[in-house]
Amino acid sequence: MHRDTEPAFFRIAGRAARALAVIAAPAAMALAGCGGGAKTTLPNGNSVASSSGNFSITPAVLAIDTNCTGCNTTNSSGSAVEQFSATLSSGGAANVSWSVSGGDNLAGAGSITSGGLYTPPGYLSADSVKVTVTAALTSDASDKATATVTVTPGFNQPLAPENAALGTNGTLTITGYISEAGGTDGINFALSSTATGSSGGQGTLGTPTCTRGAQTFTYCSVAYTAPSTLTATAATYVVATVGTSSSQTAAEILLNTEGVDSNPSLHQTQLATPVDLGSSGGSDNDYDTTTVSGQQQISYCCGGTLGALIQNSAGTQYLLSCNHVLARSDQASLGEEIVQPGLIDANCTPLSDGGTETLVGTLTGFVKLDSTSTNVDAAIAKVESGAVSPSGDILELGTKQADGTLAAAPPGVTCTIASPGTTCTAGKGETITNFSSAPAVAKSGRTTGLTCASTIGVDTTISVPYYTNCAETNPYYTKTYENQLVITGDQFSDAGDSGSLVVDASNAEPVGLFFAGGLNTDNVDVGIANPVSEVLSELGSQMGATYTFVGATDHAVSCLNYGDATATAAQARTLSADEAARADSALNAAQALVNPSAGILGVSTGKSSDRSGEGAVLVYVDQNTNATVPQTVGGVRTVVIPTTAQAVNAGTAPRTPAQVPLTAALLKQAMATKQQITPGLLKRNPAFFGVGVGQSLDNPKEAALVIFVDRREVPAKLPQTISGLRARYIIMDRLHVTRSYAAGLATHSRCMSHAVRPDADPFHLKRAEKLDLF
Repeated sequence: MHRDTEPAFFRIAGRAARALAVIAAPAAMALAGCGGGAKTTLPNGNSVASSSGNFSITPAVLAIDTNCTGCNTTNSSGSAVEQFSATLSSGGAANVSWSVSGGDNLAGAGSITSGGLYTPPGYLSADSVKVTVTAALTSDASDKATATVTVTPGFNQPLAPENAALGTNGTLTITGYISEAGGTDGINFALSSTATGSSGGQGTLGTPTCTRGAQTFTYCSVAYTAPSTLTATAATYVVATVGTSSSQTAAEILLNTEGVDSNPSLHQTQLATPVDLGSSGGSDNDYDTTTVSGQQQISYCCGGTLGALIQNSAGTQYLLSCNHVLARSDQASLGEEIVQPGLIDANCTPLSDGGTETLVGTLTGFVKLDSTSTNVDAAIAKVESGAVSPSGDILELGTKQADGTLAAAPPGVTCTIASPGTTCTAGKGETITNFSSAPAVAKSGRTTGLTCASTIGVDTTISVPYYTNCAETNPYYTKTYENQLVITGDQFSDAGDSGSLVVDASNAEPVGLFFAGGLNTDNVDVGIANPVSEVLSELGSQMGATYTFVGATDHAVSCLNYGDATATAAQARTLSADEAARADSALNAAQALVNPSAGILGVSTGKSSDRSGEGAVLVYVDQNTNATVPQTVGGVRTVVIPTTAQAVNAGTAPRTPAQVPLTAALLKQAMATKQQITPGLLKRNPAFFGVGVGQSLDNPKEAALVIFVDRREVPAKLPQTISGLRARYIIMDRLHVTRSYAAGLATHSRCMSHAVRPDADPFHLKRAEKLDLF
């Protein structure tokens, strides 16, 4: 995330962020971040020669938005930037100095580094501006080449809500903000059957209304109404674009035949006391400041989720959330006030500085992050008398009510509803022993509300960076966790969901504490959770106490599952010509495998789901046998698909295998292998930042290593198998903790800047330390 020095009101971190951060700034102050989930395809021009013709620069013409969506690279912090280059007419790089001019009357032209990395202005006061990028030859400053960049406003956060569930005739107001203060641009809304389309979908949209002003970002709202009849549960998308640019983002609406109405905006509002959990909250000191005209002013604020209620043996109750939500990544002092909602949803105005949040607790303890002997991101706050539901109710964790909304309910703590693939201890939650046979998990969080997904990995070693400030400009500590849970699912989580309690959807028993995540390159949410057994154990060791969850009899959760597009996206991806040729070449070798008497019915070419974008040989096996199929053939992955001879002969056999549970023996063996090879694997491959044990999507009867790879450093060739295990890759930005990055829509002032009182507690002069945390 980058910070600008323009007048700004707020911007947000990208979708990879999991803790919510808002930027609040006065005139002549900065906003930072990049648009969450927006996608843009914008044209780049060719090179343009200098005045003498001695060198040229590329690109000559560029059209981008304020988020630099469509730019060709990222900088060291992961922010999108455009790389300009200068080339001598005789060949080779030209030695030039770079500069920018023009741009917005208030926000300026953006910035460019000495190496030619261009960052656009963070916001605009007009619908479109022209920026001139100039390269001057170092040996002759009069010899110049210029390029023209057209900058338009981008989205400064996902639509709000970015996901929701509705039954027939349900209604919802959707709002979007763009990085423009002034001007005439607005947001165009359209229904679609896909997140990037402009047609299809179900229901109707009203007429959008937009609010503009010189001192606030433009925001537009539209009313959506679900259809009067639904034959099946399916997703519809409200797709938003800005003016005439290609900037785009979408809200997913789960139209369901069960008649459930769920809007995450509920989780972001200030609740009546006693407040329910699963709601917005955090430290009252969770903000950054800057000095303007001799005054301390808040520039960023953050927030996360108040996850659950726990108690000690004496019955004293405590709020449970992440360290980076309640304790500001180790930067807090015991006794700091915890508020609901978090500052992100309270105009960035602390309670101690005239804010109206509810004081719900005081920070009591946290497990230190900067230690190799700790393995959780957790903190607790003693509950303020009467401020929090004493039964531990969590928003939307209960049954459907007459109006379609979901009641609040506590988690299950009795272990009375058995759940396959888990072991349970009353009051202390479940441990997942075989994720492939375990039920879906659910979480109730500040940003995405109640959502459900699947655990796809266990025993995961993963590295997560922490920062001492809300804007994530001051690195603090990169922590390597062991034995973590990996959860994937569309719309499962986003920034601000950090601290959410992850529960077994079949009985509401606690399973994990959600703390980090992001989007993979196929736009599927990937989340990481600390196992609750370790959370309670390490908090207990830290505090010299024994803790249990406050809850009630086990009960099912009304799961809102938006699906998991991992395999679907992999199968939809077009293979490169080289990959298709590799698969075709391997097919000849694969023909030798065909032996119906041994259960191998046929082969074909296809695509791998373990490594999106990689070709594969599809091997059809008799579903009534246990045919042995190699993991690769001819240097190409195999996809093992149980079916029948009739389906193969008729050409109706599936292209992907159905999921089946792994055997406990296979899982145990894979975990032992993973533990042996992980240190060396991570050391030899700097692009790898995590390794866990999961299930192969190409052959669900086999375990797989689940390997996290930095999308900016993907090696040219990734191993298909490692130590006898299939390798399943998750390509994404390096994980961030998931504090929220966008303010709620209960107020439209969008965190206008304000001064910090000179007599405020000195903690309030510190910059908050959470961003990109869930």
